[in-house]
Amino acid sequence: MKTEDKIYEQLNTHPIILYMKGVPEKPECGFSAKAVDILKKTTIPYAYVNVLAAPFIREKLPSISHWPTYPQLFVKTELVGGCDIIETMFNDGSLLPLLQSAHTESAHPESESLSPKEITDYIQQGINDAQVLIEGAGCDLSLTVISNAFAGQSLVKKQQAVLATLKEPLASGKLHAVSVLTYTPDEWQSKSTPSGLLQIQV
Repeated sequence: MKTEDKIYEQLNTHPIILYMKGVPEKPECGFSAKAVDILKKTTIPYAYVNVLAAPFIREKLPSISHWPTYPQLFVKTELVGGCDIIETMFNDGSLLPLLQSAHTESAHPESESLSPKEITDYIQQGINDAQVLIEGAGCDLSLTVISNAFAGQSLVKKQQAVLATLKEPLASGKLHAVSVLTYTPDEWQSKSTPSGLLQIQV
């Protein structure tokens, strides 16, 4: 994984993250120590990266954040700033609500989940005549998709076609792992065996 990709992964995974010199228990510069002390006073949990132990990140992050020094605090992938800005925001009362909002959203990720209509819209954009039946909620979704486009296709091809329409929400985390059942209208009408099983004539 490229260093840039690793940084973006960290930013997207952790709603509050501090890039610092040292670790919170033992900062290795005065500015990092002050930033850690302020964050400790907010009592909001956060992730951190010790850039002294990650030289490639230490070198690359400034070109992404356009901020040359450390520490660097990010909230919901956006740069807040360094020690002086963290201190100013803490003193004027704007830091705590920003951190609380990010922490609350991360504690309730289901608020960003797709609705059944949004899932159906994604599938129908790629498979025009699709009928979509959705069961379950959250991370436990079962999708049944019925379309003439599946005629003559293998089971794998059918499922690949459905998953291709959901590539963006699956990649972004708006949609988690799903199970997919696929049928042509005729197969759905005369369904007598579970999808995914081959009925052998004897």
